[in-house]
Parts: sequence; structure tokens; C-alpha cells
Amino acid sequence: MPPAPPHDRRRLGTAHLAALVVANMIGAGVFTSSGFALADLGSPGWVLAAWAVGGVLAVLGAVSYGALAAHLRESGGEYLFLSRAVHPFAGFLAGWVSLWAGFTGAIALAAQALSTYLAPWLPSAVPADVVGTLAIVGAGVLHTGEIERGARVQTALVALKVAALAAFVAFGAARVSQADAATPAPSAAFALGPFAVSLMWISLSYSGWNAGVYVAGEARDPERTVPRALLLGTLVTTALYLGLNAVFVYAAPVDELAGRPDVAAAAARAIGGTALETAVRVVIATALLTSVSSMVMIGPRVYAKMADDGVFPRAFAFTGATPRGATWLQVALAVVVLWASDLREQLTNLGWLLGIFTALAVLGLLRLRARNGAAAVPIPGSPAVPAVFAAASLALAGLALAQAGAVLVPAIAVLGSGVVAYVALRRRAPDRTSR
Repeated sequence: MPPAPPHDRRRLGTAHLAALVVANMIGAGVFTSSGFALADLGSPGWVLAAWAVGGVLAVLGAVSYGALAAHLRESGGEYLFLSRAVHPFAGFLAGWVSLWAGFTGAIALAAQALSTYLAPWLPSAVPADVVGTLAIVGAGVLHTGEIERGARVQTALVALKVAALAAFVAFGAARVSQADAATPAPSAAFALGPFAVSLMWISLSYSGWNAGVYVAGEARDPERTVPRALLLGTLVTTALYLGLNAVFVYAAPVDELAGRPDVAAAAARAIGGTALETAVRVVIATALLTSVSSMVMIGPRVYAKMADDGVFPRAFAFTGATPRGATWLQVALAVVVLWASDLREQLTNLGWLLGIFTALAVLGLLRLRARNGAAAVPIPGSPAVPAVFAAASLALAGLALAQAGAVLVPAIAVLGSGVVAYVALRRRAPDRTSR
């Protein structure tokens, strides 16, 4: 196993890590997915059922990843886990997916949603993606400096957005309950294929539950702080998600909300008029800014770890306290994808890819446990917790592929290009992943 990072890089405690998890989870998906899911499922009840299932899977995943992080104690996420527990090729492919989709695509998605929610206030001559570009570049500036400064700013903004969203849930629940008494919500028959695709989008909204593992090498006492932060951040966000989406999907008739990428703003207008819509757009903009910031912070840690292992160019390794080269690579790629992609297509492709690789990482955890013994790799609730998570995630990916295979061509292309890149880089540099 590689040596631990220098002690002076371990500066993040449980609060900072939990805030990072919450910031990474509460992003574009929660403010956009339910509009698309309503269009496909036709019933608020089935949409909320999908959010509940997604929450259960996220908690199972957080418990499993906590066990992984406690065992390996380094930054790197799925790249680290799979390269150590399965094979260097599996790890490289996970890192490649993180580079092109898991973080680059997710950052672009959050920045695009930010542009969508601020669009009513932008001059007509200004392209909406300019706002997202400024957010991404600003996050790059923040996180190429001293890590504690970036973490403090991040934690403060997360506390602000959680309080504001909780207040919206409380107000919205009271208004929605009054409306429900007069107008019952429609019901619709269950359809497995559309439910699987909607659950994939929703799982993407939950995907930040693993955020703390990407900076585990910079956490104090990672065996304790990382698992606690993953579970705490996931539970807080799951409760908030269920409350938010209950308000979103019951705020107005289905035909007024279905298919809308700004479903949260439409719901706010329905229950509180333009004043509440304006306030909600401001809160969501803050939430999306912290989402962009958190991913620009943690994504480059994956590429820096790959550079340390010799499977990525050395220019992207850590330089001092932060991986500056990798951060600016992340910024540049995210800006390119922002200007070139569609919101709904991104949701589908990102959800599918991330579901596969989180499942593979948990299967790697089970392999580590089988190889090293239960005492060396303790897993709360094992074997049921990791096995259910991995099986459900892979089954969901298979159902989504059968239902929306043509839409997933970009995701499949990312996987294929990763194979080509691995072969090319292996020929240029010796394999040092086992050092």
C-alpha cells in the first residue's frame, strides 16, 4: 500500500467532510429530476417512491464506502478502491469516468442548472452559459489556494443553504397540505422501465454521498471521520430531499410541472407567487454554486492520485497543498462540456455511469473482505448492506440500458475511450500502482 500523505495535508474534520457530502449531493439533480420524472411516471406518488428508494440506496452506499475509506485511508475514490482491490485497469477506467463524466459532466450539469435558474434575470444578449462558466472558474480560483480556506467557505455556504431549503420545506408543506385537501393528486399505473430511468436520474442526485472518500487523504483520523461524515451527510440530505420533492410534485397540477427543468421554481410560484419563486431561485443558485465548488475541489484529487501512481501525467499531481494542475484541467473540461451538452441527456448518462462504478467499488470491498478477513475489513451490516447496494445498482443500470440504450451512447463511448487511453498510457510509462 502506498505511504500515507504528509501529516500537514490532514486538516479536514467531520464537520468539513459532512458539509462536503451535503454540498456535493444537493446539486442540479434535486432541482430538475422531478420535472422529468413526472413526465415519465405521471404520478407524484411514484416520483416520491423513486426518491425514497434512491435514499435507501444512498444510505447503503454510504455505509459501504465508509468501510472502504476506513480501510484504505487515502484520497482517490473509485480509482483508488478499484485499482487496489480489483485491478489497475478497473481503477484507471473509474478514474477516466470521473474525469470525463463523474466530475466534469456533473460540474457542467450543476453549472447549466445554475444558468437555467438565473436565466430570468440575465440580459437577453448574454448567453446563459456565461454564468455557469464564471461559477466554474471562480471555484477553480478558490480551490487552488489553501485547503482550509476553501473548506471554511464551503461549510458556511452549505449551512446557509440547508437552513434556507428546510425553511422552504416547512412553508411549502403547509401550503401543499391545504391544496391537497381540495385537489387530490392523480394516480398512474406502475411502469418498470420508466421507473428505472427516473430512479437513475434520482440516484445521480444522491450520488454525492461518497464525496468524503475523495479527500480521505486530507482528513484527520480518516478511519473515524470519513465514515461518520458520509453517513451524517447522507441522512441529512435524504431527509431534505424527501421534503423538498414532496413540495415540488404536489405544488401544482402534474401538467404544469411535468418535463420542466426548473420544477422547483415552478412549484414555488404555484404555492407562494413570484416573491417566493424569486427567493427560491436565489437559494437554489447558492446551492448550485456550492455543488460546483465541492466537485471542483474533490474531482482533481482523483487525477492527482492517478498521477502519483504513474497512470496519468505528472503535471496533474499535487503541488504543495493542492493539485493545481489537475484543478485547472477540471475547470477547462467542465467549461467545454457546459457549452456542448443537453441537460436531460447529461442526467441519463451520468446516472448510468456512476451507478455502475459505485457498485463495482462495493464489490471490490467484498473482495477485500474475502481476501483479508472480516476482522481486517469490518463492514456494518455485512454482507447484506454491500450486497443489496451493489445488486440494486447493477440491476438499475441494466434496466436503464434496456429502456434508454440509444441515449447512453455517449456513456458507452467514454468507457471505450478509457480502454484506449489505458493501453496508450501503459505503453508510455511503467505500471507503478503496486508500489
